[in-house]
Amino acid sequence: MSAPVSPVKSGEKPTACIVLADGTTFYGRGFGATGMIQAELCFNTAMTGYQEIMTDPSYAGQAVTFTFPHVGNTGVNEEDDEQANPVARAMVVKWDPTEPSNWRAQSNLSDWLLKRGRIGVGGIDTRRLTRAIRQQGAPHVAISHDPAGHFDLLALLEHARAFPGLEGLDLAKEVTCAQSYKWNEQRWAWPDGYTEAPAGGKRVVAIDYGAKRNILRCLASAGCDVTVLPATATAEDVLAHDPQGVFLSNGPGDPAATGEYAVPMIRHLLDKTDLPIFGICLGHQMLALALGGKTQKMNHGHHGANHPVKELETGKVEITSMNHGFAVDGGSLPDGVIESHVSLFDGSNCGIRMTDRPVFSVQHHPEASPGPQDSFYLFERFAASMA
Repeated sequence: MSAPVSPVKSGEKPTACIVLADGTTFYGRGFGATGMIQAELCFNTAMTGYQEIMTDPSYAGQAVTFTFPHVGNTGVNEEDDEQANPVARAMVVKWDPTEPSNWRAQSNLSDWLLKRGRIGVGGIDTRRLTRAIRQQGAPHVAISHDPAGHFDLLALLEHARAFPGLEGLDLAKEVTCAQSYKWNEQRWAWPDGYTEAPAGGKRVVAIDYGAKRNILRCLASAGCDVTVLPATATAEDVLAHDPQGVFLSNGPGDPAATGEYAVPMIRHLLDKTDLPIFGICLGHQMLALALGGKTQKMNHGHHGANHPVKELETGKVEITSMNHGFAVDGGSLPDGVIESHVSLFDGSNCGIRMTDRPVFSVQHHPEASPGPQDSFYLFERFAASMA
């Protein structure tokens, strides 16, 4: 094992430990829940939204290193959860969370993690850890928080190496809803907060591969009457609701694994109907697979709220939020399907559309508002396609 990296002061006993599968070890100070987890470790470059990131179902199976040091300073509140509980397995930060200073705060980050069984590690050299992630790809790790500071490093190394990874793993089934439900809550707006959408909107069936609440809110705000179905819904289940459009949500895991049951459903809709279809993140990858494209694992993925994406047909550049470790291979798209958006960081695919039908999708998260409203037009475009 490599020499441990420790930021703790002389004489201070570390209470948390991160062991990478290559043996690299980081010591820090634990907060939140105690225990040990295995995960794929990624880094996120966003300066805000740590609560939304931790509760984003797309982070299932992962632990998140935050490159921005001020994490926890605005506290937490129930309104900002993307699901009821955190999905990311742990968070790693440079500075220990401080007491919150924000009028919306209902609790502090450490207590919130403790109540929800998620580990936090502070006092880490996150720049060095991020470099390790970039150089070797998203590593498998074991993270332990023990207030007594007792760590069996060899056992942790074995746990890190035993983590199976995300390739070939279908995680959508773990985070999807158990049964269908209706959604009519709109985006947050001052001064009323969240309000209900008026009745009579366009009937949309949303397939939940791990849907974020704010995506559903954006659909409702665009004039959609949303019915959410589980990830395993069949084409017959979808059509039973007589939809005017179908939405494919974000989600975690390997798109090829989820595609075993999702792709046949989407292909049926494409072959037997002319319904508008809109996908985001994993939904984008599902649509690409259904249309004949391919997906691939990325070295360390895209995770952050400052990613520039170019819409090729207009030349417009959007500042977007991203969270994905797999990507669509833009060169694998068949005739009749074009690449609509690309990342200006690495040129990877960020959007596709059919040339003759209102069927399109994007890799980034247009609901997350990093621009802040650069990508809201996609929801309006989907609603307009159902007019």
